[in-house]
Amino acid sequence: MADPQTPAPGAELSGSVLFYNQPEPLNPQVHGDLGVNFTDRPFAFVTKTHVVPVTVTEFAPCSLSYPVVFVGENKTPLAVMGLRDGENLFVSEDGAFRPDVYIPAFVRRYPFVFAADDKGERFVLCVDRSASFISEKAEIPFFEDGQPSQYTQNAMQFCNDFETERRRTDQFVKMLNDLDLFEVKEASFTPPTADGTPGQPQKLADYYGVSEAKLRALPAEKFIELRDNGALAQIYAHIHSLMGWDKLVAVALNKAQQAALN
Repeated sequence: MADPQTPAPGAELSGSVLFYNQPEPLNPQVHGDLGVNFTDRPFAFVTKTHVVPVTVTEFAPCSLSYPVVFVGENKTPLAVMGLRDGENLFVSEDGAFRPDVYIPAFVRRYPFVFAADDKGERFVLCVDRSASFISEKAEIPFFEDGQPSQYTQNAMQFCNDFETERRRTDQFVKMLNDLDLFEVKEASFTPPTADGTPGQPQKLADYYGVSEAKLRALPAEKFIELRDNGALAQIYAHIHSLMGWDKLVAVALNKAQQAALN
């Protein structure tokens, strides 16, 4: 979809993307001496982000780690990694994900991303020049002899695959909308009082989710269609993931207790 040699130096891009502070079209004239260095903790850029976009094929693995919710007018699917803005309960301050959780593709593709050019006519491969592990003395170069290195070619393929999954996700959300399966849901938490009795419930978030009642009310032929095209498994993965709100609360409480002891 994109050729890293095509964009001219200084080409303008439209829009903005989470995590990317200085996206630049990857070009051998500008980035020919750059590349990335190995790091054991590459995810420091996620530490202050409590929600991350996910694609529909990631619902199942995400459901083992995070609630998967839909938000906004477009009902964008997100993995919830924290209870408030600026907090990620699964990434340490130095940039290491907990080893027992799934890392979404949106995170793994960084520092690369496809972005629309200034006319919105095509995608170009970009790199976030502000990424901390990009260096002029790189262990893995972006280019070799003026051509994309194998690392860059792999990144292009990953971004291309991601765009394919993103479009599939858009179609999945449209299908749920067309079937009127969404409803507004609320995540809440009831903290215990000093004597151990339940306190006042506290709202954590409002979001869109699939209504199990609406799903059960579908005509039998439509339900079978969802089963046969694989959508039903993704729907149930989303529904199952919502039990992860309790896990988020438990992780947050444990983190607060550890902080109080230090």
